[in-house]
Amino acid sequence: MEEKRILCVGLVCLDIISVVDVYPPEDTDTRCLSQRWQRGGNASNSCTVLSLLGAPCAFMGSLAPGHAADFVLADLRRYAVELTHLVPHPESSFPTSIVISSASRGTRTILHTNRNLPDVTAQDFEQVDLTQYKWIHWEGRNAAEQVKMIQRVEEYNRTCPAHQRVSTSVEVEKPRKELYQLFGYGDVVFVSKDVAKDFGFHSAPEAVKGLHTRVRPGATVICAWAEAGADALGPDGELVHSDAFPPETIVDTLGAGDTFNAAVLLALSRGQRLQEALAFGCQVAGRKCGVHGYDGIV
Repeated sequence: MEEKRILCVGLVCLDIISVVDVYPPEDTDTRCLSQRWQRGGNASNSCTVLSLLGAPCAFMGSLAPGHAADFVLADLRRYAVELTHLVPHPESSFPTSIVISSASRGTRTILHTNRNLPDVTAQDFEQVDLTQYKWIHWEGRNAAEQVKMIQRVEEYNRTCPAHQRVSTSVEVEKPRKELYQLFGYGDVVFVSKDVAKDFGFHSAPEAVKGLHTRVRPGATVICAWAEAGADALGPDGELVHSDAFPPETIVDTLGAGDTFNAAVLLALSRGQRLQEALAFGCQVAGRKCGVHGYDGIV
């Protein structure tokens, strides 16, 4: 039987990445070591990783016209990501991110612009055939609309046997209060280091313990903490930890979190235990940090 797909809902944008030796001081003229275009956006990046790991996947997001969109669509096809759920907005501008990556320190600084491209709505999501998917992941954006989307999946799950239900996950990455309503939804909740710090937590174990009361009963909360690895708290209340797996040389950290999320949800979707999924996520994210882009992660 053909494996059902994983759907990621969120942003796709164009990343214009300039690699420099060190981050340029103010009011200086710096020569780039290299520059490249790369498809970006959390949900879009996670689709790239899922596809490279051998998982059938689809992306749902908004799309504006132009040369950037042409590049993005071609790149999605190159990675065999299904494109049946793109929502066109012909009067909007395509979002871009200017990324300055420091080769010597392995850091990156992102300047993002998204002037008028609307996010996917619950009405758009009504067109999704839920029977085609085993897992749907939301990058936290327009939270009120995304809550309605998740509720639609919950209603669907109540009408079908357990083996046909769609698992759900959400990513709360930006420390914005309107996104925090997403904590109460999803089988798995990914919480970023920045959000954990916004709540006053100083480590991943603190964060998952403290935020577990905000997720729905039976859900899992996961927090990655860069070089400190990642921690999770599942329905049984047991704290699970994985160390990080840093590469010998850090080359490119852009998209490491999206890589971690994709690898974890893939492992969970295929029935692996939480400990195994967490370790797999850290391993794949570590491999990603050792290469430019994503093609070297497998």
